[in-house]
Amino acid sequence: HLNNKTYHGIDFFCCHLNDVPVPLSVLQDPFIAFHLDKALVRKYMNPLLIGELAPDQPSFEPSKNKKLVEDFRELRATVEKMGLLQPNHAFFILCLCHILVLDVAAWLIIWYFGASLVPFLFSAVLLGTVQAQAGWLQHDFGHLSVFSKSRWNHWVHKFVIGHLKGAPASWWNHLHFQHHAKPNCFRKDPDVNMHPLFFALGKTLSVELGVQKKKFMPYNHQHKYFFIIGPPALVPLYFQWYIFYFAVQRKQWVDLAWMLSFYIRFFLTYLPFLGVKGTLGLHLLVRFIESNWFVWVTQMNHIPMHIDYDKNVDWFSTQLQATCNVHQSLFNDWFSGHLNFQIEHHLFPTMPRHNYWKVAPLVKSLCAKHGIEYQCKPLLTAFADIVHSLKDSGELWLDAYLHK
Repeated sequence: HLNNKTYHGIDFFCCHLNDVPVPLSVLQDPFIAFHLDKALVRKYMNPLLIGELAPDQPSFEPSKNKKLVEDFRELRATVEKMGLLQPNHAFFILCLCHILVLDVAAWLIIWYFGASLVPFLFSAVLLGTVQAQAGWLQHDFGHLSVFSKSRWNHWVHKFVIGHLKGAPASWWNHLHFQHHAKPNCFRKDPDVNMHPLFFALGKTLSVELGVQKKKFMPYNHQHKYFFIIGPPALVPLYFQWYIFYFAVQRKQWVDLAWMLSFYIRFFLTYLPFLGVKGTLGLHLLVRFIESNWFVWVTQMNHIPMHIDYDKNVDWFSTQLQATCNVHQSLFNDWFSGHLNFQIEHHLFPTMPRHNYWKVAPLVKSLCAKHGIEYQCKPLLTAFADIVHSLKDSGELWLDAYLHK
C-alpha cells in the first residue's frame, strides 16, 4: 500500500534521487498527479524500496496540512468520478488542424504574393502563431493528457515538438517536470534559474542577495532590462542553440532527427522564394515573435507569485502559492493554450485542458475552506504584474544591498 512503504529518494518522478528514506505517503499526491500507469511506475520503484514503516511510526510530515491533504485527495477522487481526466480527442485534432492550416497559409502567402515586405511580415506573424500554438499542443502531449497510454503521448509529443517546432522532447521533459514538482522553489525549479545571474526574484531571495552584497546585474533596473533580455531574447538567443547542445550532449539522437526534420522542411519550403538571407531572417523573426508570446504567457502565472527556497509544504499549498490564473475568455483560452487556468493545470497536470474550467469552481471552494488565496486577474493585469514584481524585488535588493 502507498502509505506504509519507505523508499530512497524524493522527487523520483523527476529522476532526482538522494539517500534520504522517505515514506511514500509524502510522495503520493505528486506520484498520482504525474503518472497515468501507476502499476508500471511502481515496477521501476521496487529497487528503491528499503522497507515498510512500523505501525507506530508516523507516515505524515508535520510541515504539511493533514486536513488539506485529505480534502485535496477527496477532490481528486471527485475529479476522477466526474470524468474530468478523460480527453476529448476531437478537441486536440482541431488544435492540430488549425496549426497545420496556419502553417500552410503562411507558405501560400509567400508563394502567391511574393517576397515583398508585407507578405513577408504577414507570413512571419502566421508562423509565429504556429510556433506558439504548437508549443501549447506539445505541452498537452508532454503531460500525457491526450491519450490513455503514456507511450502514445510520447510518440506524438516527439512529432509535435520535434517536427513542428524543432525542439527535443527529452529537453522539455527534463526541465518541465522539475518545474511542476517544485514550482518557484529556488534550486529545484529550473524556471527560476535566472536568479541571481540575470534577475533578483522573490522578496526573500532578493533581500538575501542584497545582504550578501551580490550584484551580478543592476537588479533595481531589472523591470526595464526585462524588455530586452526577457521576452525578445529567450528563444532566439538562448533556447535556439541550447536545445542542440542538450540533444547532442545527452545523445538524444531520435530527438535530434526530429529537430533536423523541422529545419530541413523550413528551409526547403522558403529557400526558393526568399534565398538564404531571407529564409534566415524569416526564421529569426518567427523565433522573436514566438519568444515574446511564450515568455509573457508562461511568466504571468509565476513571477508575480511566491518565490523562495523549498519549504516542503503539501502538494496543494505548493502549487497555489506559486501559481495564479487569468480570466477565462475564448481569446485568453486560445492565446495561452488554457494556461490561464494555471492553478488547475498544476494541481492536475494530466487533465486535458478543455476541462480546466469545469474543475475550477471545486478548487476555489477548497481554497475558500482553508483560507488559501485563489488569484485570478485580467490578462493585461497579469502581464503588468510581471513588471511590477520585478520592480519590487529589485528595490528590495537595492535596499538590502545598501543598508543591511
